[in-house]
Amino acid sequence: MRALQVSSLDGPGSARLVEMPIPTPGPGEVLVRVTVAGINFADTQESRGTYPFGRTPPYIAGNELVGEIVATGPGVTGVAIGQRVYGGGGGGTFAEYATLPAAGFVPVPAGWTDAQAIGLLSNWATAYAALRTVGRLTEGETVLIHAAAGGVGQAAVHLARHFGARVLATTSTVEKQDRLRDLGVADVLGYEDFADEALRLTGGAGVDVVFDGVGGDVFRRSLTVTKRHTGRLVVVGIVAGETATSNREVLWDHPVQLLGLNMRHIFMHQHDLMAEILTELMQVFATQPPPAATLVSLENGPRVLADVERRGTVGKLGLTP
Repeated sequence: MRALQVSSLDGPGSARLVEMPIPTPGPGEVLVRVTVAGINFADTQESRGTYPFGRTPPYIAGNELVGEIVATGPGVTGVAIGQRVYGGGGGGTFAEYATLPAAGFVPVPAGWTDAQAIGLLSNWATAYAALRTVGRLTEGETVLIHAAAGGVGQAAVHLARHFGARVLATTSTVEKQDRLRDLGVADVLGYEDFADEALRLTGGAGVDVVFDGVGGDVFRRSLTVTKRHTGRLVVVGIVAGETATSNREVLWDHPVQLLGLNMRHIFMHQHDLMAEILTELMQVFATQPPPAATLVSLENGPRVLADVERRGTVGKLGLTP
């Protein structure tokens, strides 16, 4: 089979297309014929050794897929040969075939294409859990969404608007700002002045919820625009490469509710909560499936990963073997 292998921790440029044997599923695993593999910023972090769950090279890149189960390992129950599934959490998905733990799969919703389903966990479930399960966003509240032009950011924008919230969105380029305005976001901010603008747009009150997948200085400045006491700042990632930190003095002066979300942990270990999130999310898409990801060929994986790393992409992307 063809696979995209990372040979060293030197970034996306170390990924190469290689030929290797089709893997055999072990105990508790399934073998999936990959139809779409999802691309996430975490894939670029893993290729540089900065992802908390990263692997040691050489490894097959990728951490999520949509595909068809073609074989099962010993002890696997609850899945069937030929079943279309979404899976993640086990790695090795940038390939024609991948083995992953059977517990890390959910059925592709009826009527969804592979391109629609590829963002199910990393984008849509993450955005839903951050905004509703953790962030408790309600109709009429204001939410500040960072990195809003990316796959998970656009999902958060879509869901926040669906729930009747006012959206303030940050992004890094004019092109991405225009894309967000095309999606109906009126208040699109740049990173250099988002704190001042967010306070101005809320009359000095601040926002009810911050959706932060950036971290670093963006996190620290977001503290100052979160409503005192009742505001919720939800950390969903650290793409800035710097740990989001604060201190007791800052929180005493500007008290807010700091919350974290690790969707990988929920998906792999908190199955009841994952089922609850997916059930509620499916209600959102009861009449209209989500937008489709942009698909590119596996051969173009290294180039696309490099584009993702330099923040040069918009929306959800997927690789097709």
